[in-house]
Formats: sequence, structure tokens, C-alpha cells
Amino acid sequence: MLRRLAVAAALLAFVGVTLGASGQTTPSLRLVEVPSKAANAVFLTGAPGEPKRLYVADKVGLVRVTERGKVRAKPFLDVRASITAGGEQGLLGLAFDPRYARNRLFYVAYTSSGGANVVARFRSNGTVAIPSSRKILLSEQDPYGNHNGGNLAFGPDGRLYTSIGDGGSGGDPENRSQNMSSRFGKLLRLDVRRTGATWEIAALGLRNPWRFSFDRSAGDLWIGDVGQGEIEEIDYVKRGTTELLNFGWDVYEGTRSFEDKPLGPGKLVQPVYEYRHDVGCSVTGGYVYRGKAIPQLAGRYLFGDYCAGTIWSLKLVNGKATDIRTEVVRVPSLSSFAEGPGGELYLMSDNGPLYRLAGG
Repeated sequence: MLRRLAVAAALLAFVGVTLGASGQTTPSLRLVEVPSKAANAVFLTGAPGEPKRLYVADKVGLVRVTERGKVRAKPFLDVRASITAGGEQGLLGLAFDPRYARNRLFYVAYTSSGGANVVARFRSNGTVAIPSSRKILLSEQDPYGNHNGGNLAFGPDGRLYTSIGDGGSGGDPENRSQNMSSRFGKLLRLDVRRTGATWEIAALGLRNPWRFSFDRSAGDLWIGDVGQGEIEEIDYVKRGTTELLNFGWDVYEGTRSFEDKPLGPGKLVQPVYEYRHDVGCSVTGGYVYRGKAIPQLAGRYLFGDYCAGTIWSLKLVNGKATDIRTEVVRVPSLSSFAEGPGGELYLMSDNGPLYRLAGG
């Protein structure tokens, strides 16, 4: 998930692929705490057909439901007996099938008690998950325990996407990210609508993608990939791209050469934005804002840094990051962004509160 490194309290100027940040901020931006009962909220999402409910994933292995400001007493899902939680491990991802209102299927990503990166499918009865319905769709034994990725999201093509980091340790010692025979360091996708479908590699060359999202309006893909020792990066892929993509790790860390070796297959995709470790140490990827509460953020991609707690936003113009700005709100130990049913954004702090981003 995220490296927990200390950073100086005084932060220097933001440095990225596109220089000359405006320094402007969104007026009257604020954080509103949302009740969750989560010991360590790591993700949040909504279910199709349920516009008033928020499903909050707790890294310890629980999913709880918050509705109209109140948290249900009984968890929606409890997989604590099946997972290893702590540090970068635990329940990491949650996604509802686009047809959930009819088929009641949803998916979770977690690190198992046996040390594997797992994607599992469950069915609910509309109120809680049915434990006996679990079906393991992916299980990759993790060699080191860190760099688990673990995000889940349905793309505009209707497929389920997940990410697994490079396997952990430092510097990808077994060269998994550029190796197409390994699922580590990859963005994977699965056509859950097709019986017998298998996971496909959509992209390689990732170190620890934390996190990725699809723009709910444009359908474009955004990834925050945690760097090694110098550079954090934001990657972007336009909707409709079908060729195999290569994000470069560990031949590159960001746009900087990291290891002198041949690049693997696929089209090289370099970051649209990057920053160095004088301003943070572990990127937390976010979302393009498509909500209604904060019109000043419309169409801007928001992301942040775990160590610094800083929140930034940018606009993409002709494939280039522009108008990069530091927002007025800050979330120490920023572990995740999330998007609610109506497009409003939420922010989570490691071992801390769950917030909704608000204006006014």
C-alpha cells in the first residue's frame, strides 16, 4: 500500500513534469467528517441502485454501510478470519457489479491469511453478504507482503480491473514488473460477464499502483504509482486505448532512468505529472471531480501524498497536466480517495477519520 516515511514539516515547492504551478486554491474548500465506525477506513463506494448508501471498507476486514449519517450495527461483509491485516496488508479494494441491483454480486481484494493477493466475488441478499457465496477469482502468492496494489474498479468496457504491485521489497529484485509471465506489477482485467473468462494483462511496468480510477464522465484511466526513492507519479490513459501499455518500472522511476536493462513489451507511457521527495514520499491517486457540490473543481483530477497530507488538483489539456495547484485542505496520513454514488469525493486517513470533500 503506502510507505510510512517521515517528512519535514516545512514543505518545499512542488516539482513535476509540468512546471509553474499556479499556487491558486479552490475557494472555501473544507472537509466534513463522515461516521463510519471503521478502525482503518481504506476505501468507500456506492452500489448501483442505492444512491443514499455508502459502503466503507475497513482494512481490518469489514465492510460497513452508512446511510443518512448513521452506520448499520451489523457489517455488510466480514472477512477478518480470511485475511492478514496490518501495514500494507488487509482488505484493500471493493467494487459492486454494474448489474448489482439484479444479480447482487460484488468483489473484494485482500491479502489472505496465507499471504496471497486475492480477488474474491461474493453475493449479497440485498442487506448483507452471503459468506458461502465466496468464489476466488484471483490468488497470487505474495513474495514480500508489501506493494499489494489491491484496487478494484469496473472500466467503461464493463470489465473488472485490479492492480497488483511488483511483489514488494525494493527495486523489484526479481524483475517481475517487466515480465509478462508474472502478474505482479500489472494492471489486470477480467470480463466477469463471460463464463470461463481469464484475467488479461492490460498494462505492465507498475511498482505499487495506489490508487487508480476511471473518470465517470470521460472514461479515462488515472493511476497514482508509488515511487522507489525519488519520484512519485501520476499516469493517464485515454479511454478507448486497446494496445498493451508499459508504465516503465523498473527501467524508469517516473521519467528518470532507474535500472539499465531492456524495456519489456508494450507502448511506453510516461507520467503526465510527477513530484520528488522534497514535498512528499508516497502518492495517493484520486479522481476527476464530477460531483455537483463544488463546481470550481469540475473536471479537475485530485490526488495527494500520504506522508505530507497535501492535496493537489490539476487539469489535463491536450494530454498535458496544467494549472497544478495545492488545495487548502490537508489530510495527514492520506490513505485513499473515494467516489460516492453522486460523484462527490471522500478522503481517508490511515487510522483516522473519513471525510467528505465539501465547498461553501
